Amino acid sequence: MAGRRPRRPSPAARADRDGDDADVGYTRPVLVDCHAHLCDPAFDPDRAAVIARARTAGVTAIVAVGETLADARRNVDLAREHPEIRPAAGLYPTQLDLDAAVELEAWMREHRDDLVAVGEVGLDRWKVTEPAEIEVQEAIFRRFVRLAAELDLPLNVHSRSAGRRTIEVLLDEGARRVQLHAFDGRAATALPAVEAGWYFSIPASVVRSRQKQKLVRRLPVGSLLLETDSPVLGADPGARNEPAEVARALAAVAELKDAPAEALAEAVLDNVRRLYGERILRDGPGSPP
Repeated sequence: MAGRRPRRPSPAARADRDGDDADVGYTRPVLVDCHAHLCDPAFDPDRAAVIARARTAGVTAIVAVGETLADARRNVDLAREHPEIRPAAGLYPTQLDLDAAVELEAWMREHRDDLVAVGEVGLDRWKVTEPAEIEVQEAIFRRFVRLAAELDLPLNVHSRSAGRRTIEVLLDEGARRVQLHAFDGRAATALPAVEAGWYFSIPASVVRSRQKQKLVRRLPVGSLLLETDSPVLGADPGARNEPAEVARALAAVAELKDAPAEALAEAVLDNVRRLYGERILRDGPGSPP
């Protein structure tokens, strides 16, 4: 990829330039970062500036996922301060605590109108390897899959080193509205999810990940979303990632698909609407669907 096109500064860097002269006369695509951890302490020093850079880069909405009940509460609070944030709530797969899952479920039922998704939830066979722990993890995941159906919210799903089993569980539970975030499996493993009408969100790390590049080449455009997984999975290893970098994910995916970035952005935006509904683009939390 680098051999065919000159390297451009990151969207965050371009947004920081005075006047952004290089983009005069250029209409930015409307973007949605479908998976970011904006409640992470890494953003405490400059969260407002991070969101401002995202807005300058064309990011209209950011799905702020959570890993704990504390994260869920924080995401709702942040959404009241920043209209770009769309709160989600979930229990990260390494949180093997059924009591915590039950407590979070109760909170989510009470705050359903504040939420746009159930997530981050899922399976993880990278860190969780003991059979007894795997059983608890899967039981918790199934609870949240059923909760998403009850609340009529999409699932924002983690599946690290567990792509095949995650898809099996989702199919077994009859899940309908699913986003598989930063999927790390083979494209062949992803095909049953494509057939089910689910979506795969591609992070900015696609610029350096051969696995993500192979996945993007095989998946249809109608199955693609964009994300950052901020503050991790950035285009530059070791650097803090942020939502403005979803524009870099767009550019990389467009090149892999040999498609104009503007046309791809429109197609991805249609996918966002189908999964999350029109509300995600026009309304903040608490607004009617």
